[in-house]
Amino acid sequence: MNNALLILSSPRGLESHSRRIATRIVDDIKARYPDLKVAVRDVAREPLPHIGAAFVGGQLRPAEQRSVEERHALAVSDQLVDELLDADVLVLAVPMYNFSLPSSLKAWIDHVVRADRTFSYSEGGVKGLLNSKKAIVVLSRGGVYSDSSMKQFDFQETYLRSILAFIGITDLQIVRVEGVALGADAEKNAVASAYERADEVVREFA
Repeated sequence: MNNALLILSSPRGLESHSRRIATRIVDDIKARYPDLKVAVRDVAREPLPHIGAAFVGGQLRPAEQRSVEERHALAVSDQLVDELLDADVLVLAVPMYNFSLPSSLKAWIDHVVRADRTFSYSEGGVKGLLNSKKAIVVLSRGGVYSDSSMKQFDFQETYLRSILAFIGITDLQIVRVEGVALGADAEKNAVASAYERADEVVREFA
């Protein structure tokens, strides 16, 4: 275990439940692997450009035919992909927005889900290229979506599971902090439960 990549996506900073728990997880993993190098990217504090015409056009052309704008757009993406490829474990801290995830995190996903870099096409279909990596996803939700009538509206966990599997990351652990908007007691219980789950994940991880 050499490298970890922590992606933060809540604009609440240190008040963010997902951030605090994800950071705790990374610190606990580092305690078990003292030489672990941790790269942190806060896409809420430093938003990434959403992909546009230059990104799409650049992917369709050979490198020597790309415009300056296309080269720049793909250089940003290449840097993000390289960070992900270097990581042995990916830790995502993700609040729920409108039943899904922040657009800042979606922008990061759009940059790193790249043909011939994190997945490939073949006659047998699509193949994810990151099969050797582990991921831990910390999900924060105001309501309860895992085992209630609201489950049908959960496009946060379902999407992240699907897109990570698409690029080959199926060794995945989920930590949910849910019900934090349902009153002080519910929030306290949700956070305590999430920390217990986080400790369990770290024990299993090691």
